[in-house]
Amino acid sequence: MVSFKARRSEPQLVLPARPTPRETKPLSDIDDQHQLRYYETVVGFFRTCPGQTDRPADLMRAIKAALAEALVYYYPVSGRIREEAGGKLVVDCTAEGVVFVEAEADVRLEEFGEPLLPPYPCLEELLCDPGEINAVIGRPLLFMQVTELKCGGFVAGFHMCHNIADGFGMIQFMIAVAELTVGEASPSIIPVWKRELLSMEHSSSPITYPNPAYEPLLNSLGFTSDDVMLSTPPHGMVAEYFVFGQRELTSLRNHLPGDLAGSATSFELITAVMWRCRTIALGYQSSEQVRLMITMNARGRWNHHTLIPWGYYGNAHFSPIAELTVGELCRQPFADTVELVRKTKLSVTKECMRSIVDTTAYIRQWPSLVTMDKTYEVSDTRWIAAGNGFQLGWAEYVGGGIPLAGDLTSKLGSHHMMCKNEDGEDSTVVSLLMPRLAMERFKKEMDVWLNKTEKNLIIPSSL
Repeated sequence: MVSFKARRSEPQLVLPARPTPRETKPLSDIDDQHQLRYYETVVGFFRTCPGQTDRPADLMRAIKAALAEALVYYYPVSGRIREEAGGKLVVDCTAEGVVFVEAEADVRLEEFGEPLLPPYPCLEELLCDPGEINAVIGRPLLFMQVTELKCGGFVAGFHMCHNIADGFGMIQFMIAVAELTVGEASPSIIPVWKRELLSMEHSSSPITYPNPAYEPLLNSLGFTSDDVMLSTPPHGMVAEYFVFGQRELTSLRNHLPGDLAGSATSFELITAVMWRCRTIALGYQSSEQVRLMITMNARGRWNHHTLIPWGYYGNAHFSPIAELTVGELCRQPFADTVELVRKTKLSVTKECMRSIVDTTAYIRQWPSLVTMDKTYEVSDTRWIAAGNGFQLGWAEYVGGGIPLAGDLTSKLGSHHMMCKNEDGEDSTVVSLLMPRLAMERFKKEMDVWLNKTEKNLIIPSSL
């Protein structure tokens, strides 16, 4: 695997290119969650398109100018977060700027691997140092490094405060920077704030009927966890990525009856099998309760429940939860697990979303009591950057996503990301962080489901 050392400039503040409104903007109740008080890490790899002659002579100058212009449209990003009385977060739009680091590395894009898959070599060289990853008050909301490669391509790596944007919002902002870099007059998607859409409308009095999807978390208030995922320190964890192409998905479909085998989505199949294998690998007792939390994006045509406007870049995700005992999960037919994943996804109705907003606001008042005990959180981020082949003039996005870097305590679940496998097929790569011994057990369980061993496939479990 290639090894290199990036040559970095000193960090510099990039301010909006023109004067912007000086005001204070409230965050939504979905934004203002204590578990989102950290900087999410994203990396994107870009290739210079063959035959294109309009690449800027000074790439860094062009990107910095585009970043400054993007901050005119996304001016809250150049402000600072402040905590008001009662713990509520707001954004002071002060135009103090974001951190930008120029870098270069003597490595070519193809040396990162073909196909381009995580874990990316020397990832820490592609990211600047944001300092304390969980401290967001009064600090820049974006730390960005652009690394120019020997082949003319480049890598954009950044840490962005999760309270101000979710994954889709972060990429929307970066697409705006990319468009302005290649000469567009304005972003193709004009940003929308409107955080009141996802804020509790009534008083902050205790919720009599909390959303059923969050009852498992509310029931665990004040509970002391014995979950090995929460007690194992980061240095005792190992990060792995699993690629699911057509062969792997076919193996999983072969465990399902005909109708379900044809209709199950890749997300449902992968989530179901990973939840089961992860649960077994972690050694939970048969009678213990385990949970699946699916992070659902509220944007898009699928969601007719709320009017999330085009361009909204705040946190617009909802996380319905399924709960079973370990014994129920690992002994039921695989088809039942797939159906449960589907049912959980479809549970996000208009009433459910409103209730989750209210419940989230309620939970925020007792942040230290909320536990993610024996909970597996899954996020589908495959469509976040419009997939592979996102092209703007001379620059083409060829891969990237949310790596297992930065705040590892926020990555105890999995992200589904788009990739190409070794056969060039559109595939899904899934991240996973687990204790070392549990990871080995997990891989053995997965081998059974994917028909990579001679073990009996009828009950692929060590229970």
